[in-house]
Formats: sequence, structure tokens, C-alpha cells
Amino acid sequence: MKPFVPQLVYIEPRALEYPLGRELKEKFENMGLEIRETTSHNQVRGIPGDNELQQYRNAKSTLVVGVRKTLKFDTSKPSAEYAIPLATGCMGHCHYCYLQTTLGSKPYIRTYVNLDEIFEQAEKYMEERKPEITRFEAACTSDIVGIDHLTHSLKKAIEYFGESEHGQLRFVTKFHHVDHLLDAKHNGKTRFRFSINSRYVIKNFEPGTSSFDERLEAARKVAGAGYPLGFIVAPIYRHEGWEEGYRELFERLHQSLDGVNLEDITFELIQHRFTKPAKRVIMKRYPKTKLEMDEEQRKYKWGRYGIGKYVYQTDEAKELENTIRESIQTFFPKAEIQYFT
Repeated sequence: MKPFVPQLVYIEPRALEYPLGRELKEKFENMGLEIRETTSHNQVRGIPGDNELQQYRNAKSTLVVGVRKTLKFDTSKPSAEYAIPLATGCMGHCHYCYLQTTLGSKPYIRTYVNLDEIFEQAEKYMEERKPEITRFEAACTSDIVGIDHLTHSLKKAIEYFGESEHGQLRFVTKFHHVDHLLDAKHNGKTRFRFSINSRYVIKNFEPGTSSFDERLEAARKVAGAGYPLGFIVAPIYRHEGWEEGYRELFERLHQSLDGVNLEDITFELIQHRFTKPAKRVIMKRYPKTKLEMDEEQRKYKWGRYGIGKYVYQTDEAKELENTIRESIQTFFPKAEIQYFT
């Protein structure tokens, strides 16, 4: 899979007050990309397309270079204490993605150029919590690796936290374009995680992302560069033959990591869930999806901001958890399973 290149770029005038904003404008001009001005990402207009579906797909290929105005970080439990806002949006087309709800009306990708201000805010949060370690998640609202070959914002963040005393960085990706990150001075303070899943889920629900084999090759590179390594299995999805599908996943993962130090590998397990608003958006944007979203078959669970989500019934979720844990313990007996949710 080739690295992402936007078809259309919008730049906020304020972004040009920052070195990274000017650098990106020059880079995109040299690449011959179409560049437009927008007063704010909320005012982006004119994304091409004859209908809403075409506009959505074109928006996924649109990059907005802007300034992050809100510097209050969201919490990011259970993976970290805070979400650090380096970018928003994703070029992938994962049918199940929760960003279908949170970014429903603005599916284009945003990258923020006021990195020093963002890092200063992170420093304040670390100061409040010290001597405890404060973990920051960089992939809450984006797949930051997918655009970082263009922006290098993530690389700057890795090196920033590499020098910090009380901070750690975490992010997860479905993309394999990691070469520019291998020489970053991370000092072991960044956990590099890859999203993995069964063949069925990747084939049917994750278009526009790197293949499983590409992700595994990237994971080997990352481990070779000394990064602490992790994997997120999400969403864990009950499809026909799921038990064998997930066992095969961990068997392949184990084989691919032959020779890699497995002393410090983590797993995070997240069962499939959806909200009613997300279901409406998903059915509109991916009308032929095979994704099962039958409220009658699910358990309703209250979520943040009063928006409830549908998860598997308690006994089904427990069966999922036990099966996945058993496979991890078989192939990765020294790994830490951080949570199942």
C-alpha cells in the first residue's frame, strides 16, 4: 500500500504563523497539490462530489492544515490519562470506526501545526501528576502514523516525550509507513502499537489500510528500533468461525515475531460496539457492509456524554474474552493483557 497523499489541501491563514505550517505549504506546493485557503476547519467548503457519498470519499482524501485552538486534552481511559491532539480524522475506510459518530459531519483529516503549544499543555498535565507517570494517547481521533510521513508531528512528539521525565507516549496504527520513525530518539518512552484482527475482519471491514502482513513487517522494524511494542485487537467480532480465526491470528503473529524480544509486549482487547448514530452513518456510507449491528442481539451499555452503545451480551463477551486470552497465553505467555472492554 502506498503512503497517503491528499488530493486536496486546505490551509488556515493562522497556520502560516508557525514554522510547520509554512513548511507544509511549501512541501505541498512542490508536490503539485491543489491548495485552498479556509478561515477555519469548520468553514471548509467545496469538497468535490456529485452526492454525499462521493463528497465523503473525497473528504477522506482532503487534508486541512490548521491550528489547534482547544488545548484542554480529553481523557483517554483505559489506554492513557490524556489524548494529545496532533491530528484528527483518518484516510482509512474501516466500516466499524467510532469516528463515524464523532467526526460524522467532518470526515476530512486535520493536522495541527502549533506543536510547541500542545507540548506546553502536556507539560502542565505532567506537572500536575508528578511524580506519577502521565501517559498520552496520540491516536484517539486519528491514525497519526498514516499522515506522519508528510508532517513528522508524531516524530517530534516521540522525541519530546523521549526527553521528558514523567511522560510517556502511546499510539496505535493500521499503517506500515514507519521508516521515518525508526531513528527517532524515543528512549523507550513511546509504546508503538499495531491494530490487528482476524482475516475476516481485515478483509471485510478495513479497506484503505495496510495489509496484516505489512503491519507485521512494520512491527518487526519497530521492535528492532527498540520501541516497546503493543497490539490492539479491535474490534473483536463474532463472525462465522471466529474462534479459529482469532487463534490463527495469534499463531501468525507469533511466527512473524520470531527472533523479536517478547519480554515487553502488551495487548489491549476491545469487543465490537456501535451506537445508533454510528449505525445510521455507517449504513449510509457503506450500504453494502456485512457488519452485524442488530440492537436486538446486543446489550445496551451507557457511554460517555449520554450516548449509549451496543455491546455483546454478557455471556458472548465473556466467551470472546476467554478465547482471546487463552490464545495470547498460548503464544505470548510473557505478554501483559492490559484490559478487555
